[in-house]
Amino acid sequence: MNVPNNLKYTKDHEWLKVEGNTGFVGITDFAQSELGDIVFVDIAADVNEISAGNSFGTIEAVKTVSELFAPCDGKVLEINPKLQDEPQLINSDAYGDGWILKIEIANSAQVNELLSDEDYSKLIS
Repeated sequence: MNVPNNLKYTKDHEWLKVEGNTGFVGITDFAQSELGDIVFVDIAADVNEISAGNSFGTIEAVKTVSELFAPCDGKVLEINPKLQDEPQLINSDAYGDGWILKIEIANSAQVNELLSDEDYSKLIS
């Protein structure tokens, strides 16, 4: 299972890539493999902010629908426009083109509370 060491993780299987005070949010390779073929990502177009641990949308696979949870507080800068037509990017490139949100991180202390790659690997093993 692919668990990059440059990301932070939640127990709910989201990842956060931090670049300065900007963050990219997605679901892990483990999560996408458990869900199966992803067919739709539903994020409210008017979502302006996310709060750590709270749902910000859903992801729909052939078998199930799963909620998406914010890894930290932040202001939403962008919802990945590619996912509208190609939600399967999450299956093929979970840590790259399959990112879901781009945010401005509001509380960097919350980032330090997230799981490291080692801790997340232990969680899923």
